[in-house]
Amino acid sequence: MKQSASDLMQDVSTIPADDLTRSLTLAQPDQNQRLPHIGLVGDTYTILLSGADTAGRFCLIDMYVPPQGGPGPHRHDFEETFIVLEGEIEATFRGKSSIVRAGETVHIPANAPHRFHNASSQPARLLCLCSPSGMEDFFREVGVPVATRTTPPPSLDPAALAAFIAKAEALAPKYRTELLPPS
Repeated sequence: MKQSASDLMQDVSTIPADDLTRSLTLAQPDQNQRLPHIGLVGDTYTILLSGADTAGRFCLIDMYVPPQGGPGPHRHDFEETFIVLEGEIEATFRGKSSIVRAGETVHIPANAPHRFHNASSQPARLLCLCSPSGMEDFFREVGVPVATRTTPPPSLDPAALAAFIAKAEALAPKYRTELLPPS
């Protein structure tokens, strides 16, 4: 059945009114040093958009991943998309690895075991979109603030590494995340 123009206009009227309490957000990771730069697992994650900016719909994180960087295997109950801007990463999804290069995008469905790793000799830069938001808060709690988008986190001695792992494991359930053993 074909809809009339008036029917289409009524459908549009169901869009909520503009929420004037929300504002435009411009994220400039190389200019705005007030953006949170978080050192974590050898990588540096810059929170471009948080749940506070998107009414909880998603967060957007600029990830600088040096050679051999990237988190261990994990899974979570939210969607995650990686857009590789520079370099390449090895994405492992349900045990199968793929190389994702600059200009390519990979999407990880909720609950699926995965990891990403920079197996190359050059740094990688990617955008990570998590929907809904929340992962950025996990990064803030377990990581350490660093100066810029490319500042590496401090090296951890064995005791500090053990403390970091314990903290991440304790906080993971709060953020709907399960850290998995290395495969």
